[in-house]
Amino acid sequence: MKKLLSLLISLVAIGGAVGGASSAQAQDAKAGQKKVDMCIGCHGIPGYQATFPEIYKVPMISGQNAKYIVAALTEYKKGERKHPTMRAIATSLTEQDMNDVAAFYEQQGKDAGGAVPGAIGTPPAAVAELLKKGNCQSCHGDNFNKPIDPSYPKLAGQHPSYLFAALKSYQIEKGSLVGRGNVIMAGMVKPFSHAELKQLADYIGSLPTELKTVEQAHFRP
Repeated sequence: MKKLLSLLISLVAIGGAVGGASSAQAQDAKAGQKKVDMCIGCHGIPGYQATFPEIYKVPMISGQNAKYIVAALTEYKKGERKHPTMRAIATSLTEQDMNDVAAFYEQQGKDAGGAVPGAIGTPPAAVAELLKKGNCQSCHGDNFNKPIDPSYPKLAGQHPSYLFAALKSYQIEKGSLVGRGNVIMAGMVKPFSHAELKQLADYIGSLPTELKTVEQAHFRP
């Protein structure tokens, strides 16, 4: 099973590197700044909490990889990620809109600073076993902040409550309003209990991060 997952990871990474080149060239951060009105009501408020399908802090996306943001929005638009609000927003965006918004948030994180160490220290033994079991660093990098391909997310320092909710969503099969249909992540999280997923989320969320929430006014001139 682990060999099959490793092969899938390699194939997806190669495909993302080839297929994402044209999208990256089309990104315009300045244009994206004018297109984030639907985003700032949640992602522009520090500590803002979502209530569906459970209570968790909405993810920090400033400083996140632009290519990953585009991939996530595309999955919401296609219904591969099931979240009614996010799907409605993603459906309203063109491919160009997604690229521009993604470029804006990636650049916004850089503008706000936040360099992190290239490697993390040794995790607690129990957590180390879980990380090894899930093969997490093979995709997300040794410090969980430099994934092997920018279509994968930076995880370090992300809100633990969000990471926990996201990990659990990959265990949901055929949900109509919740769940995520990613074959790699589904295979990774399937062997874990919720208690183990929470351990992973709490640990990864405690690491130094480049991610942040940059407060933005709801009404702008």
